[in-house]
Amino acid sequence: MTDTMILSTETDILSISTGVIGADENDNIKITSKALKEVHNIKAQNTIPDDYGLRVGVKGGGCSGMSYTLGFDAAARENDKVMDANGVKVFIDPKSIFYLMGVTLDYSDGLMGRGFTFNNPNATKTCGCGSSFGV
Repeated sequence: MTDTMILSTETDILSISTGVIGADENDNIKITSKALKEVHNIKAQNTIPDDYGLRVGVKGGGCSGMSYTLGFDAAARENDKVMDANGVKVFIDPKSIFYLMGVTLDYSDGLMGRGFTFNNPNATKTCGCGSSFGV
């Protein structure tokens, strides 16, 4: 089942309910329009087929205990949460969904560096590079 994200015109952030029982609006996973634009650019520059989805996840490792993962997959896996974000399919596995609750995925291209960033209000510790966290 695919859920559709809702664009807030005031903030240019797409927000999707996690579907977790007891979760509220603050637990939604958010993706900025800037991050979505960069996903579209990457797909176009690397001739990634339109039907491939963006896999967003979490794995053990990194200097703070957990690391974020991003990549492209041809299809969703069994039990994945599947969302449509302005034409980009987003896949999240059931274990990662709990660590990603409340997270905002953004893209930065400023003087301090380029790349995707995860703003996780639930992280109790993060590393200096921002790619790993602990809860």
